[in-house]
Amino acid sequence: MFDPLRTKAKTVGYTAIAFIFGIGIASGLGWTESSLAMPVLDQTPQVAASAVAPATDLSDAFVNVADVVTPAVVRIEAEIPTPQAVQEMPQGFPPGFEDIFGNPQQPRGPRTAGGSGFVVSDDGYILTNNHVVQDASTLRVYFPNKEYVEAEFVGGDPLTDVAVIRIPTGSVQGTLSFADSDEVRVGEWILAIGNPGIGGGNALDYSVTAGIISAQGRNLSLLRQELGDRRTADGDPLGNFTIEDFLQTDAVINPGNSGGPMVDMSGRVIGINSAIASLTGYYQGYGFAIPINLARRVMEDLIEFGQVRRPQIGVQIDEVSPEDAEAYGLPGVQGALVQEVSEGGPAESAGLQQEDVIVAIDGETIGYVSQLQGKVAMYRPGDRVTVTIYRDGREQDITVRLGEAPINTQVAAAPVAEPDMVERLGIGVQELTAELARELQFAEAGGVVISEVQRGSPAFRRGIGIGARLLEINDVPIREVADVGRVLDSVEPGAVVRFLLGRADGGSRVVNVRMPS
Repeated sequence: MFDPLRTKAKTVGYTAIAFIFGIGIASGLGWTESSLAMPVLDQTPQVAASAVAPATDLSDAFVNVADVVTPAVVRIEAEIPTPQAVQEMPQGFPPGFEDIFGNPQQPRGPRTAGGSGFVVSDDGYILTNNHVVQDASTLRVYFPNKEYVEAEFVGGDPLTDVAVIRIPTGSVQGTLSFADSDEVRVGEWILAIGNPGIGGGNALDYSVTAGIISAQGRNLSLLRQELGDRRTADGDPLGNFTIEDFLQTDAVINPGNSGGPMVDMSGRVIGINSAIASLTGYYQGYGFAIPINLARRVMEDLIEFGQVRRPQIGVQIDEVSPEDAEAYGLPGVQGALVQEVSEGGPAESAGLQQEDVIVAIDGETIGYVSQLQGKVAMYRPGDRVTVTIYRDGREQDITVRLGEAPINTQVAAAPVAEPDMVERLGIGVQELTAELARELQFAEAGGVVISEVQRGSPAFRRGIGIGARLLEINDVPIREVADVGRVLDSVEPGAVVRFLLGRADGGSRVVNVRMPS
């Protein structure tokens, strides 16, 4: 007969025995000895707060600036048609499957490039580097919360490496304000901020590096090299019209934060990070940024005209050497030496001559060639400027009505034929034949299999792989190839498409992909 009191007594007894037995084992293992107790960690500051207050204040300032600026810094991914994007057969697939993937030597699909940018207005305009977005057929902008939107290409200028893109107004999550980059001082602290992001911003979100302004007015001729042998409609080398007036910093600038903002300690943008301004494209102990005053002027033209209307004086100029300064009676080694005056140009009409030395524009001192180019770029064709020159040892002013350089710097998005929905997602499909089913180790033939996934495409980015069986799209069974196009044609741009994919072992998985706009 069941006795509750007796059963309870047994339970208590067994528990006591188990406890004593456990203590014995722990003692034998040394777990109860004080010598093996967890150490007590001391968190007392080793240095008095007052002794490091300046450094702590600077650190707090960096944190505060980064907190304010980063919401407006975005990751830009550009799909660029290129012969280098090759669809290769993954390892492990049996021989004879090459026909599905195509010849690896036959290029197909886009490549994906990327960089950073920053939102400058509530109506969705974003500044970035031209080399980040040029020739893109599709632009995608990622935000801090991992959401993304399609972006519109507004215009780009390879002569300054500045570009403007635009996102829908309702998607803006923060904007940045501008400083006057002409007021930047060598030695002042700055932050270079970017959003490198890998795989749509799922890793390495945001990078903030600190440094000082090391120098101003750096002309590295790197944009000229990038343009190579490209020429204007008149046959002049396009590189002759580049404007390189970089700010130099010791902050780290690499391709990931290229296109992002360089900000002062008030969180205002003073430049656009440019990784192209290095011998390798990667950090080499120094970095460079495009002054925001120049970038702003370029942006205004790109928004208004879709291209930059480049003003020009109509002269060929060189740096002033100590010997030039002595020969022409200059007060110092500064200015831009006129070597040639273009026939029929604004300078000739105004009376400028060979061997004049330009030392100021509208009263602002010119110290070197790139500074003159940068100052002139702030105007528009047709503006009148006062050019101060030295001639025969005497200073004089000449009024010049600026002309327009004979170039068209618009970099349009690459024209592409309107693709169907399958191509827009970046997949190819084919019937799952008996032979193919054996090669892929499916138990039976029939239905549709993924035969191609373009690199950088929405399907590729979401992990859809070649060789998967396509069971359903948006809950609609897929039994033949024609079903795929029929279902996808009814999907609105921007909508999420649900794919049910089958594996050879009988399992399945769901992948949601957003349809490109």
